[in-house]
Amino acid sequence: MPRFRSRLKTSDLTDRVVVITGAGSGIGRELALLCAERGARLALCDINEAALADIAEAAQNLGTQVLTSRVDVSDPEDMPPFAEATFDQFDRVDLLVNNAGVGLVGGFLDTSRKDWHWLIDINLMGVVHGCEAFLPAMVESGPGGHVVNLSSAAGLLANPQLSAYSATKFAVLGLSEALRMELKPHGIGVTAVCPGIINTTITQNTPIRGGGDHGERRKRLASAYEKRGYTAKRVAHNILRAVDRNRAVAPIAAEAHVMYALSRVTPPLARWLAMRAAELSK
Repeated sequence: MPRFRSRLKTSDLTDRVVVITGAGSGIGRELALLCAERGARLALCDINEAALADIAEAAQNLGTQVLTSRVDVSDPEDMPPFAEATFDQFDRVDLLVNNAGVGLVGGFLDTSRKDWHWLIDINLMGVVHGCEAFLPAMVESGPGGHVVNLSSAAGLLANPQLSAYSATKFAVLGLSEALRMELKPHGIGVTAVCPGIINTTITQNTPIRGGGDHGERRKRLASAYEKRGYTAKRVAHNILRAVDRNRAVAPIAAEAHVMYALSRVTPPLARWLAMRAAELSK
């Protein structure tokens, strides 16, 4: 019989269990620290073991229990043992955050098939693997809960210089909206988080395709993100606020809100703005 539960309140996460993929850096790291400050017990994974050890120590210093596992979210065999270990240690999961992701700058004609597989395997299938591993037990255990999937402002409005990246993030948004409807009878909310221009290390690590001086293009991109100045810590606070309010879609940063609104009200203007934004990457 369908079970309806109250929303997950995030102002106090004492004894709640939060799972975060890609927890070693950026948004994932800041969200882990914020959840620890609010009393949550954490299950964290990342492909970077050194970064994972660092965030685990920082969270433990805040007085919380932490389980860590080296996980490649693109590998369907990596996630189930992490989920099993999480339920063995904590018996439950209240909040699952599929955060791990990668970027790539380049138009369609400059994006290789290898690039496509890499982006899809991490950005889309990483979310699928996380949901596959954790959701059946979350549904079966019956306390309700919440799922956060990291999409992007590029999943709200396509960018011609983020062709493949936009495709994966649109897919995450669509998956999240379908999951939200499917999981509602089980008391599990689903939020697609769509950050805008966030100042993280992604500008340093993102591959750049196409012509021009890649070093100079990276400098311009990093400069634009730094000047925007929207931090991962602010994103973490907004993610928990969106969970608290059980939002279906959570644009984060002003530009993401504008893109979300324009893409629905005036698509031609939205596409024109996307073309202008793409000039930053050239």
